[in-house]
Amino acid sequence: MDCLIVGNKKKIITWLLEQQNEKKIYDLIEHKELRKIKQNKLLWLVLQELADKLETDKLELYKKYIREKGVFRVITIDNKSANTFMHVWQEKGIGWICEVVKKTNKTTDLLAYYGTSSYSSKQLANLLKYIIEDAKEIGIEIISVEEQIMMMDGNVDD
Repeated sequence: MDCLIVGNKKKIITWLLEQQNEKKIYDLIEHKELRKIKQNKLLWLVLQELADKLETDKLELYKKYIREKGVFRVITIDNKSANTFMHVWQEKGIGWICEVVKKTNKTTDLLAYYGTSSYSSKQLANLLKYIIEDAKEIGIEIISVEEQIMMMDGNVDD
């Protein structure tokens, strides 16, 4: 029997403890704010507009903006582990970028950029604002998030 349980951690844990089948496996999915979902949709719409106007690849633009304004961490790791870490980090997704900054005889300093899927609404808003400023500078008209979403969902008459 498939079911959907939505609630805080206490409600979900209580429900799980009440289940009789010990062998059954459950998937837990984090509820994301609607605002962040709308921000993400707008991010990709603006990136596509920029890519079209600049005649470039949308994914390469995304990576460019992650490097310029994204959330990152500097990590110092031993040389033997650096390549493995970079590979595992970048396997998380398109925006999960990892680059060597400095290498010594024993350690490597890496810049590990987080993909936008891990961003808070505020972090995503900051990146989006930066990208929208670039879009406006090259003449791309940006309409409100609500208008963008309505058009994507087909709720606006032509």
